[in-house]
Amino acid sequence: MSPPREDFDVAIIGCGPTGALAATLCGLAGLRTLVIDRETAPFSQPRAVHLDHEMMRIFQGCGIAARLLPRMRDTDGHLHIGADRQVIRYMGTVGKPRPFGWSGDYFFYQPEIESALRERFAELPQVSVRLGTEFQSLRQDADRVTLTLGGTNPAQVSARWLIACDGASSPVRKSLGIRLDDLGFEEPWLVVDAEVHGPVRFPPLTGVPETADLQRLSVMVCDPARPATVVPGRGNHRRWEFMLLPGESDDAMMSPESVQRLISPWLLDTPHQIIRAATYRFHGLVAENWRRGRVFLAGDAAHQTPPFFGQGMCHGLRDVANLCWKLALVSSGKSDATLLDTYQAERDPHVRAIIGAALEAGRYICLLDREAAVARDRELLRRAAEAPTRTAGDLIPPLKSGVVLVGSAGAGERFIQPQLEDGPPPTLLDDVTGGGWRLFLLEAADIAGASRLCAELLPDIPVKVIPVASLPRAGTVLSGWLVARNARAALVRPDFYVFGTVATDEALDGALRVLTRSLHLKPATQEPVEETP
Repeated sequence: MSPPREDFDVAIIGCGPTGALAATLCGLAGLRTLVIDRETAPFSQPRAVHLDHEMMRIFQGCGIAARLLPRMRDTDGHLHIGADRQVIRYMGTVGKPRPFGWSGDYFFYQPEIESALRERFAELPQVSVRLGTEFQSLRQDADRVTLTLGGTNPAQVSARWLIACDGASSPVRKSLGIRLDDLGFEEPWLVVDAEVHGPVRFPPLTGVPETADLQRLSVMVCDPARPATVVPGRGNHRRWEFMLLPGESDDAMMSPESVQRLISPWLLDTPHQIIRAATYRFHGLVAENWRRGRVFLAGDAAHQTPPFFGQGMCHGLRDVANLCWKLALVSSGKSDATLLDTYQAERDPHVRAIIGAALEAGRYICLLDREAAVARDRELLRRAAEAPTRTAGDLIPPLKSGVVLVGSAGAGERFIQPQLEDGPPPTLLDDVTGGGWRLFLLEAADIAGASRLCAELLPDIPVKVIPVASLPRAGTVLSGWLVARNARAALVRPDFYVFGTVATDEALDGALRVLTRSLHLKPATQEPVEETP
């Protein structure tokens, strides 16, 4: 006898950080959601360790930033050391503004983050969970995806949409025959995690900026003798990553003797306990297709990023933050399913740009020839002298296509989030305005006309119309952002990216009409409007 079939709006396979966030976002959107994972508890060992301000803003929108913050370490950016122990690249954030409200770099212990995310979606009645349950197969038709599940909870379940967050080896991706585009990077590294009861010791260095605290930086040692990374974790947690040299085997390098030999120079007599040592292949891979019918890939199932700027997990969280608000529109019947084609159109170029920056760094970090490494150092120092210092956050480009008003100033950028009140924790823009679609106006006098236009052209899409002068302390910052782009208004998406800006009332009318088309709104959900000539 076949097991009974259950029906959901969205099924999510994989309950790591990406899957857990997807479940939270779908649940908050009112979608009946099922999360499936073959394990019964979060993975007990640390894997990802870094996230940035954009992830914290997403967590803020989900109502979990405050409970995550005590489990993280706010740090100061990245520093690269050359062959002769001089600083060759510094991407520090000390003394720099935080335009998005949060620090550019947080380090964490993944089991704690996963537990907090699971606690959050467990509070949502729309979300159900099946742990100890393995994906076996799927079939889909024009209306639904049907999953056959095994393990301790065998079942058949049906959902309108499936999000595969099932990791780099993704059984779902493989079952669909989706290939990975290899971007030409594969290097073996040993990752060592430890609890360290004291500071990490660094060799004498030259060129360290006065504001740089090595204990609060992710330090990449670009040493041709053995490239390595030293990462500050939360609390006493520290991580080292050591490149394996030609001829070194995984088993030999993971031995306790090898691990101790590699980390001892950084610790001397500092008490410590090794948590784990494991070897990985750092890859640059992107799925050729992120959508197959009603199935979507997200996180490591869709792409794998070398860890040199700590963006691997961030990519996955951005994926589902992009996808879930679109699924909500389609599932509610407001938008046609073709809106979902913008998922890969927006995220794939974004991912490739960041992977490209990581690959560029990885190729120079992994140089084992000393002469080439010295030449690399000279070139990086020359670049640093000619251009202002950038942070890792500056590497993330704006969206170029999809649900954006192409050609308008600021379109596709992440919208700023000023502080409104002091903390701790401080009150930030989103805490006061909430999320969803927001139209920020430079002039309060425009509010009646803008509200009328939004109601007329987007009757089923709630848009909050907010004059920036109404926001204490933040109004000046927001006004400055608009004036710098010669704009009177900015329309911000639910995932905090700017749809576009406009300079006139007529342009706002046109922008909203473009938005109705960009969202693929169904005719039944909006009144007929004239096309802009």
